[in-house]
Amino acid sequence: MHSFRFLAGLIVLALTAGCSAQSMPPSSPDPALNRRIEILVRAQYEMPADVTISLGARTASQFTGYETLPVTITRGSESQVVNFLISVDNTKLVHMDTFDLTKDPADAIPIAGRPVRGNPAAKVTVINFDDLECPYCARLHQELFPATLDHYKDLVRFVYKDDPLTKIHPWAMHAAVDANCLAAQNGSVYWTYVDYLHAHGEEITGDGRDLTKSFAALDRIARQEATLGKLDETALDACIAKQDETQIRASAKLAEDLGIDGTPAVYANGERVNGGAVPKDELWMAIDRAIRDEGEQPPPAPVPATPAVSGSN
Repeated sequence: MHSFRFLAGLIVLALTAGCSAQSMPPSSPDPALNRRIEILVRAQYEMPADVTISLGARTASQFTGYETLPVTITRGSESQVVNFLISVDNTKLVHMDTFDLTKDPADAIPIAGRPVRGNPAAKVTVINFDDLECPYCARLHQELFPATLDHYKDLVRFVYKDDPLTKIHPWAMHAAVDANCLAAQNGSVYWTYVDYLHAHGEEITGDGRDLTKSFAALDRIARQEATLGKLDETALDACIAKQDETQIRASAKLAEDLGIDGTPAVYANGERVNGGAVPKDELWMAIDRAIRDEGEQPPPAPVPATPAVSGSN
């Protein structure tokens, strides 16, 4: 997981039960009101007991009759501020998301320079925020390649963005760096490396979970792929030795900004597909919608195999 996240749509909470309305908020903090706000927020969003909530100073909002109330939500060393709206008569608390309709969601995730699998000119792009040590990512990877790629052929292109969950996957960052070292020279070699890691994650981890050995295995496999792909091995060795995490951390920050709190996280032309181990049927439905929106027809769904009927004597 990334940082503690606050997820909500449009929520209106009644703060009072028989309280007399006020035309303006009190000039000083009202402990009873603040307590009601905290209790309602905790209950509505099922906050864990170790989360602390503090209320900030109200400011003017763009909505008549409401002011902005910043609420700071803290868990351990992680903290975020969520802006609520509170009515000036202290009877309503609102949280809602504002969406910018002038921007295409598909353009919000930059993919320039990333290795592409499938048709580079395809109108539909499937983007996956991937963690090379994540078993759920490995499962999705096996669904995408070859089944999904074979099904859609030239209609879709696939791009991976890095999102290593370093708190639970200790070699994922190193793997991402090595993968990007390969990608800098050859996108096809990048994909063969990713294929191998997602098929042999337990081998990289090893029985003893020795991180030094895992790093060595990642580097060895990267060099093997480079040799097979006839890459510049001197440049690759320098890149591996440097272990520059800048590009990967920027991708992980983008994932955090998008509200992604786990991997895999898949987008089909900007449409977020349910996270985690995405069932193939759900993924294909989202891809089909994207293809139709581009004015093309998706391929028909495969016909389920008919069970064989045993004959009778």
